[in-house]
Amino acid sequence: MDFSSIKTLNGLDVKGKRVLVRADLNVPVENGEVADATRINRVLPTINALRENGAKVIVLSHLGRPKGERSPETSLRPVSAKLEELIGAPVRFFDDCVGPEVREGLQSLEEGDVAMLENLRYHKGETTNDMNFAKELAALGDIYVDDAFSSAHRAHASVEAIAHLMPSYAGLLMMAEIDAVGRAIEDPKRPVMAIVGGAKVSTKIDVLSNLATCMDVVVVGGGMANTFLHAQGVNVGNSLYEPDFVDTVRDVAAKAKESGCEILLPVDEVVAVEFAPGTEWKVCDVNAIPSDMMVLDQGPKSIERLKERLAGMKTLLWNGPLGAFEIEPFGKGTLALAHQAGKLSREGKLISVAGGGDTIRALNMAGVADDFTYVSTAGGAFLEWLAGRQLPAVAALASRRVAPPPSKTMAA
Repeated sequence: MDFSSIKTLNGLDVKGKRVLVRADLNVPVENGEVADATRINRVLPTINALRENGAKVIVLSHLGRPKGERSPETSLRPVSAKLEELIGAPVRFFDDCVGPEVREGLQSLEEGDVAMLENLRYHKGETTNDMNFAKELAALGDIYVDDAFSSAHRAHASVEAIAHLMPSYAGLLMMAEIDAVGRAIEDPKRPVMAIVGGAKVSTKIDVLSNLATCMDVVVVGGGMANTFLHAQGVNVGNSLYEPDFVDTVRDVAAKAKESGCEILLPVDEVVAVEFAPGTEWKVCDVNAIPSDMMVLDQGPKSIERLKERLAGMKTLLWNGPLGAFEIEPFGKGTLALAHQAGKLSREGKLISVAGGGDTIRALNMAGVADDFTYVSTAGGAFLEWLAGRQLPAVAALASRRVAPPPSKTMAA
């Protein structure tokens, strides 16, 4: 995809303009309060930049999956209150996202004001990508800014259809994700390594198939590695693996060989009789896994080999842990490699991009999340891009050829 065709906020004159900002504020709400404001914090730079340059900011988002029905649990009102707290300025909340009352109410916004509209998914037209619903949203603003990369894999009205109806731009978070994730996959500095972990091959078939054709090295970790080993005739004991996907992993291996991509599997393992705190464990060669024991982490020889290989890489993509890192000592492999990646990143020797809930949790446990070049909170969109699929929202932004309004340098 030609990212250069995507319009950004740089040089955009927004003074006095009503700017619709699509954010992903699908955050956990407990007892009427936001429990984790990470996603709100990530969109603040865009909102603040627009405010400081005189825009009338109108925030659009979804929360949960209400399927067209209203409920207190899926209202964005608590999110609006949290946004108000974080920006230190009033945020006017509207009880709907379309309709005459919303249109009339937004007319009173002044330059620098912020408003938030109610959950987009209270209208079924949002998730069906209904053009009429998109037109109602577009009528509320002069400019559209998409800052919701984590919703970019959804062909929904507020992220896809609307971008074809009005001058459309990528927000600061959207561009950061596109620059980091998109370029690391589509135009990485080589050699490039991908670490793909997780319990089941079946959940990441497309990811593995795509990366096998575009990476130099793919490290397979977690329970997925057991299925690869089983396909090679290794007895994985009582470990989790998927016999129904043996042919699939063989196809992935063949595709990797044809593309010149090396798949790295463990050479030794940390095994135990059960996955439980305080259980007895030991390290054994990958060809000597006891029949009554299960693999729960990659062994020290495997990790040292990975650290050595990583030292020769220019780019790293990471999604999924190497083992059952939630319980000691089965996170040693994941944490050790995370420390190595963080060190190389700090030294400017490695471009490191990570994504996925378990991956972020592991990086935080290792204390190296801030050392990585970029950590994506996008979840589904991150996986879709790893799988080589086009993201509807990004494609819509890239297809636009709207001439920007008269320019004025915007401080980002």
